[in-house]
Amino acid sequence: MKLNKTSQHAIRILIYIAKQSSQKIFKSNEIAKQLDIPYKYLTSIMTQLSQANIVKSIRGREGGFVLSKEPALIKLIDILNAVKEYVNQNECILGIGLCKESKKCSLHDACRNPKQSMIKMLSNTTLENLIKN
Repeated sequence: MKLNKTSQHAIRILIYIAKQSSQKIFKSNEIAKQLDIPYKYLTSIMTQLSQANIVKSIRGREGGFVLSKEPALIKLIDILNAVKEYVNQNECILGIGLCKESKKCSLHDACRNPKQSMIKMLSNTTLENLIKN
């Protein structure tokens, strides 16, 4: 499984914020410059993260973004869901739609356990885990 660019950027952004002082407010232009992400793209991602209550948007001249909760409470699966990268256990690995027990592809059974392991890992891994490694 490879994450799309938006998901990769969202995780990088949150790691960057989490590694810094929890008291600091991060401006979009600063994050964009430090992580080499186009400004408009970054603001779109930040809006999604804000709507999912992963970051808090602070308005005004001195405004910016802060994490809305501790890194230990932010799970990878929540970040992916916030940026619309849903991990669907029934999605066909061959790209032919959804695999169901009644209508499954030739790899469905072989991929069941790895998919379940991936979802478990994404559900159990927190932002704190990522910044410690």
